[in-house]
Amino acid sequence: MEDQTGSPELFLFLASTVHDMKNSISVLSGTLENLLDARARLPADGDAATDAAAAPAANAGATVTSAAAAPAAAYPQMAQMLYQTKRLNDNLIQLLALYKEVGKPSYPFEPQPQRVSELVEQVASQARILLASKGIALDLDFPPELIWTYDEDLVIGVLVHAINNAIRYTADRIRLSAAQCGDYLELRVEDNGGGFPPAMLEAGVSAMDLTAANAKVNFLTNSSGLGLYFASEVAKMHQHRQRRGAIALENGGRLGGGAFVLRLP
Repeated sequence: MEDQTGSPELFLFLASTVHDMKNSISVLSGTLENLLDARARLPADGDAATDAAAAPAANAGATVTSAAAAPAAAYPQMAQMLYQTKRLNDNLIQLLALYKEVGKPSYPFEPQPQRVSELVEQVASQARILLASKGIALDLDFPPELIWTYDEDLVIGVLVHAINNAIRYTADRIRLSAAQCGDYLELRVEDNGGGFPPAMLEAGVSAMDLTAANAKVNFLTNSSGLGLYFASEVAKMHQHRQRRGAIALENGGRLGGGAFVLRLP
């Protein structure tokens, strides 16, 4: 049987399949967000009213399909479904970016001077429904007038993924901050959970390199390192006067838990 390991056709087929999966997951994620948002807008006594309205329909053999008719018990389950679909969608997007060789000169890279406040608000907007559905507060801290040059789509992708990861480990609060530190823009996603394990902090940059000989999947945490590798490549694409971007993992910060740090020159 012919070895197809390096076949361009196989890689193209896999990329096309990943793209289709991403589109389907995006539709599912959007539907869940709409349902959760509709549920959150119900009045405080919405559960009782919903149950009362649903009972006659159920007795009559009808199917209740409105978002408002979802019982309160289903709300946490829907929130968890949304978290998992967003996590999967992030991974699929990162796989496509790696297939297109993110970090290489051929990859589309469009840095533009932009207000950092708009970046922070866009990231917060994307995370709002998921955070609210899981009862997690989001603190924002940024200088309103600061302007920096970066690729907006890539940086938003990195920060949204960092927030989705923090959701898994935080107790009940996440902080997204931006500040100028010397010649760098420092973007931080912090949580008030237990922090990163010492082994991960000690591994440092090597933990973010999927091409390293010792790179492997952690089956205990379901972590492949894909998100960190993608973030590291995006950071390094940002260069200015012999300086290049970087990422770091820390413990502590304002909330005392784990902190993901993205530094752009």
